[in-house]
Amino acid sequence: MHNKTIAELIEGLQKKTFSSVELTEHFLARISQLNAQFNAVITVTAEQALAAAAKADERLAGGNAPAMCGVPILHKDIFCTDGVRTSCGSKMLDNFVPPYNATVVDNFVRDGAVMLGKTNMDEFAMGSSNETSFYGPVKNPWALDCVPGGSSGGSAAAIAARLAPGATATDTGGSIRQPAALCGISGLKPTYGRVSRWGMIAFASSLDQAGPMARTAEDCAILLNSMASFDDKDSTSVDKLVPNYCASLNNPIKGLRIGIPREYFSEGLHPGTEQAVKKALANLEGQGAELVDISLPSSHLSVPAYYVIAPAEASANLSRFDGVKYGYRCDDPKDLQDMYCRTRQEGFGEEVQRRILIGTYCLSAGYYEAYYGKAQQVRQLIQQDFDDAFKSVDLIMGPTCPSPAFKFGSKGDDPVAMYLEDIYTIATNLAGLPGMSIPCGFVEEKPVGLQIIGNYFDEAKILNAAHQFQQSTDWHKQAPEGSL
Repeated sequence: MHNKTIAELIEGLQKKTFSSVELTEHFLARISQLNAQFNAVITVTAEQALAAAAKADERLAGGNAPAMCGVPILHKDIFCTDGVRTSCGSKMLDNFVPPYNATVVDNFVRDGAVMLGKTNMDEFAMGSSNETSFYGPVKNPWALDCVPGGSSGGSAAAIAARLAPGATATDTGGSIRQPAALCGISGLKPTYGRVSRWGMIAFASSLDQAGPMARTAEDCAILLNSMASFDDKDSTSVDKLVPNYCASLNNPIKGLRIGIPREYFSEGLHPGTEQAVKKALANLEGQGAELVDISLPSSHLSVPAYYVIAPAEASANLSRFDGVKYGYRCDDPKDLQDMYCRTRQEGFGEEVQRRILIGTYCLSAGYYEAYYGKAQQVRQLIQQDFDDAFKSVDLIMGPTCPSPAFKFGSKGDDPVAMYLEDIYTIATNLAGLPGMSIPCGFVEEKPVGLQIIGNYFDEAKILNAAHQFQQSTDWHKQAPEGSL
C-alpha cells in the first residue's frame, strides 16, 4: 500500500479495497520499522491516528466523504496540533503542547485525513539542510550521508522513504521546493495568502507560506484542495475563491508559453543539473509548449535582500520566546535579565542566534534605512521583474537547486555557501508568487528538480504543467533502495 499515490489510496478507500484503519496501521508499522535510519518523524501519534482512522471509516461507509477522508499524512512540526507537542525543531519549544490546531491542521481534520505524526525540520525553519534541528539531522533516503534539504527535510524524506503518502510543509525561501528536489518528490509553495498561516509558528511573516508535499503533482493538487481556504484569523489570508485544483490537471499544454530565465543557467549551476533540466524543458516543448528566453535582471539580488528581510522579521517574531509564558526556561536564574539571556542562549541553536543577531542589527536605529529599507526596495525590483516577465509568458521554469544533495557538514562552516543553495527559490517568496519543484532526472544517482513558477494564484496552471510532464516521464515513480 505504501507504493500507492494519494489518488490511488483514495480510490482504494472508496472502493473498500482496504480500510483507513488498515492503511493507517500499515504506515505506522513502516514508521516504526524504518524511521530510525532517516530521523524524519519526531513525534508519532499512533493512538490518535487509529481513532481518527476508525471515524474516517464510518464516514466512508456513509458515502459522500471528502476526498482526503481516511488518508494518512504527516504534519511538519511547525504547525500547532491540539494536545500534541509542537517543537519547531527547537529546544526552546521541546515541551510546548498547543491547546489548539493550526487552520491547516483543522482543514485536514474537517476532511477526515489521519495525522500519523509530526516531521523533523530545521530549527524554526532556518536552514537549507535539516542539520540545525534540535533532534538531529534528517538523512536523505537516496544517500544517507547527504542532506535531504531544508527546512522541510523531514516531510520530504518521509515521503521519499514511503513513510507517508503526503505531508504538510512550509516555504520561506525555498523550504518546500529545495527538499522536494533533493529527495525526488513533488512540492508546491502556493501564492502568499492562499493558505492560512494561523497556528503556523512564524519565522518571517511576509515570506512564510504553507504548502503540500507528495510524490506527484496530482497528489499535491488533492492536498491543496484541503489546505487552501480563506481564514479571518489570518490578516494576510486572501479572500479569493479556491478552485478545484484537480479539475484542469489533464488539460493539454499546447501553446503554453514557458519563460526560461537566462540568469538561472549561468555560473554556479552543476552541469548535470543543467542537462537534466534542459531535457525536461525539451519534453514540454515536445508536448507543444513554447520556450521563451527571458531575463530576471534583479535575481542576483534576491539572496542578499532575503538575508536582510528574513532575519529582521525573525528577530521580531522570536522575541516572544523569553522563558516567561511558555517554552524552555533556564534553571535557577539570578534575576529577570539573567533569565532572558540564558533562556535564549540555551534554548536557541547557533543558526537561529545568528539570524536573530543579524536581524536585530538590520533593524537598529542607525542601520534600518541602510539595510532593511534598502532590501525592501530591492524586493520591489524583483517583483517588478516577474510582473514584466508574465506579460509575455504563462509560466517560468528552471532548476530548483544549483546542485544535487550535498554531504553532511560540507557547508556547515560557510553560512553563505549554505544560503546560496536557495538562490533559485528565494525570489518567488520575495515576490509572493507560487512555485513548485518536480523530479526531472538524476545526477550522481541523486534526484534533480525542475522548478515551475506561476503568476499570482496560478497554482492550477503550475499543477497542470507538472502533471502533464509526469504523465510522459517516470522520474516521480523512482524510489530509493529499500523503500519499496
